[in-house]
Amino acid sequence: MKNYIKYMALSAVLLTACEAELDNPIEDGGVYSSGSADLSNYVAVGNSLTAGYADGALYVTGQQNSLPNILAGQFALAGGGEFTQPLVDDNTGGLLANGTQIQPNRFVLALDADGNPGPVRLQGTATTDIANGLEGSFNNMGVPGAKSFHLVAPGYGNIGGVLTGASNPYFVRFASAADATIIGDAAAQSPSFFSLWIGNNDILSYATSGGTGVDRTGNLDPSSYGPNDITDPNVFASVYSQEVQALAASASGGVVFNIPDVTSIPFFTTVPYNAIPLDAATAAGVNQAYAQYNGGLAQYAALGAITPEERDARTINFQEGQNAVVIEDENLTTLPNPAGGTLPNIRQATPEDLIVLTASSTLGTLADPSNPSSVIGVGVPLGDADVLIPEEQAAVVAAQTSYNATIQAVAQANGLAFVDARAILNQLASSGISYDAGTLTSTFATGGAFSLDGVHPTPRGYAYLANQAIAAINEMYGSTIPTVNIGSYGTVNISN
Repeated sequence: MKNYIKYMALSAVLLTACEAELDNPIEDGGVYSSGSADLSNYVAVGNSLTAGYADGALYVTGQQNSLPNILAGQFALAGGGEFTQPLVDDNTGGLLANGTQIQPNRFVLALDADGNPGPVRLQGTATTDIANGLEGSFNNMGVPGAKSFHLVAPGYGNIGGVLTGASNPYFVRFASAADATIIGDAAAQSPSFFSLWIGNNDILSYATSGGTGVDRTGNLDPSSYGPNDITDPNVFASVYSQEVQALAASASGGVVFNIPDVTSIPFFTTVPYNAIPLDAATAAGVNQAYAQYNGGLAQYAALGAITPEERDARTINFQEGQNAVVIEDENLTTLPNPAGGTLPNIRQATPEDLIVLTASSTLGTLADPSNPSSVIGVGVPLGDADVLIPEEQAAVVAAQTSYNATIQAVAQANGLAFVDARAILNQLASSGISYDAGTLTSTFATGGAFSLDGVHPTPRGYAYLANQAIAAINEMYGSTIPTVNIGSYGTVNISN
């Protein structure tokens, strides 16, 4: 069976990637005011969304179109100073450690063997080696992969901890010392104005891994967390308050962003739950293969070992047309298998299940090329890492709700501008956002807002967020900073 997922018609991609869409241009020579904000030394702190990460990597063009760099360009029209970034060495996007590649190249669009367009890693040799540290301080302190507590963790930029996961290769490149902290290096620059967008990764890594991490709510020791665990909300609240206090000590003000819903980004909304097309004969054959499993469920329900509702939810039934994929679900009741072992904890997906974008590369293909019955999503279930089930989504939402309450409360207590990124991305997902020359949506690859990793914005998406931040800053500080022309920024890349 061919891979079912078709991202988009190639012609639509080409048109979207190459179209020239412009807003009304900013009038040159205008007089703009910073109001009560001092923009002379703007420092941005955060994770990949601050660094300019896009298309699954950090590369020069992405950094040049980072959210803070766009903001700094507009701040310069109202008294803002120089804005420096720890630029990587190329547009390939990979990272090296003493010559060995440790991070992959970025995504670009290409055609597969069947002529279907989709994201592939750009070929080429990465040249950015983290062993070649950068000198000096940088206004953009965005570190891809950083969680809230990582900003205050000494040694997060120590090259000796990269291979063990104790430190971050991106921060290694520009940390002031091996034992430095991100927030310490940022505060040492005495920012006159700052931005802070942190907390996404405290839930996102759990979500993008299909909930394979652990919800650490109730565990106040982040040193015990795994890479895909959910950060305890009290830990988040404590470190977030510390970070704002450190940045605000010298600043006239700042702008903060809250955490979007995972259901608003293409990584979780592109692959449909019913991604399996079958004809009547194939559906009948698959049902025959699952007859023994379904019969076992019926017997256990009759014995009271499972409820009729669980029996129905677990019963596998394919028919002609589009069908829900078969997935693993660890929350199902473990049942003995009369033939030995246990029955598999599997069921067919429902609209409430979120299939991750990366599952599209294997869904509908053969797990075993020599076995025509081993179609992934049909005869072989999608694994735990490929699906975010409702129970896992609930854990994400609970933590996110608490984080966002903290962010808004801290912003209000410190007189900071606040950007409701959650509402913005929900609008992108539900109805799209119009601007003078077009519309932004969250549709994967063609919507204009998200890059090819399905998580991070395109330059055009970052430009829209920058305009929202400028609006919030102008309202809070009485400034008249001009917005940018969203249409002058690009979307996805079809080549290097």
